[in-house]
Amino acid sequence: MTIRVLIVDDQMMVREGFSVLLNAMEGIEVVGEAVDGRQAIARVAALRPDVVLMDIRMPEMNGLEATRHIVAADTDAKVLVLTTFDLDEYVYQALRAGASGFLLKDASARQLAEGVRVVAAGEALLAPSVTKRLIVEFSKLSDVQRTTDPSGVGELTERETEVLVLIAQGLSNAEIADRLLVAESTIKTHVSRILVKLGLRDRTQAAVYAYETRLVTPA
Repeated sequence: MTIRVLIVDDQMMVREGFSVLLNAMEGIEVVGEAVDGRQAIARVAALRPDVVLMDIRMPEMNGLEATRHIVAADTDAKVLVLTTFDLDEYVYQALRAGASGFLLKDASARQLAEGVRVVAAGEALLAPSVTKRLIVEFSKLSDVQRTTDPSGVGELTERETEVLVLIAQGLSNAEIADRLLVAESTIKTHVSRILVKLGLRDRTQAAVYAYETRLVTPA
């Protein structure tokens, strides 16, 4: 199936460049563009893309606010955040708002296409440098600042808790299956049950949840 992509960025050259790169990739089609967050919300509703490439810093409405609206609308679109800075202070907030992943704008064409495919498949995508940054941000949060209710962890089985920890450590389904010596299909079932029990949208929110409830603590 073709992955339908919406590109959101206030710079025309960035939009056109990403559009050319992605349209040249097999199985990916750019179905539209938006110049700011407000237009992105309208385009998502009209075009029903699978993945939204979302810039963070834009006029009118930034990518953070737009991501909140898109996720709250309960669409099937997955938001992949794009920014120039790996230390962008909005990245952590965007992931908490429901973004499924994060890429730097200097990513190669191959990395960009792979990122779109990974997010469309329901996997989390975090650049290594950003993962380190997120761990630092998690470690700064005090108990007062943590808004995630940890009581849901008690609803998970021992195996599901183990899988959640590995998700937070950045492992894919295949890697978790290898670690636990089970079939990948079994891990997919565990992940689905974890998301349902905790009321989470995807693996990225599961990783955030694991850190915020201190199920996983920064080393």
